Amino acid sequence: MPSLTLTLLPTVFGIARLDPGHPVPSWATAGPVSSITRTEEELSVVCPLYRIPDGVKGSGAWRAYKVHGPLDFALTGVLAGLSRAIAEAGISLFALSTFDTDYLLVPEAQAVQAGVALRSAGYIVASDRPIQK
Repeated sequence: MPSLTLTLLPTVFGIARLDPGHPVPSWATAGPVSSITRTEEELSVVCPLYRIPDGVKGSGAWRAYKVHGPLDFALTGVLAGLSRAIAEAGISLFALSTFDTDYLLVPEAQAVQAGVALRSAGYIVASDRPIQK
């Protein structure tokens, strides 16, 4: 597998859960990255944390490592390798995939630690500086 490069995005994300029949709210589609997934059981939203209204069930704060893409669909084991490095460091992971690439969301408090784990596993981490608050 070719060496992969990742960058830690500056945005703090939240992951929200709505009922499966809930319409996609306007707050869910703004920001540099957003993801809406509907199943029979839920409507799951990933978007900037500040966009999620109070009272909405969710989990935050998360930071996202973006894998530089596009990734060829013939590649195998991309997420397996990345998630193994994160898991071996004892860090929770929420993965997103798009047509071109993958995003690894990790708890904000462990974002730099995740970067260290990814580097130790042989990945190139172009940036993992913590954001200034």
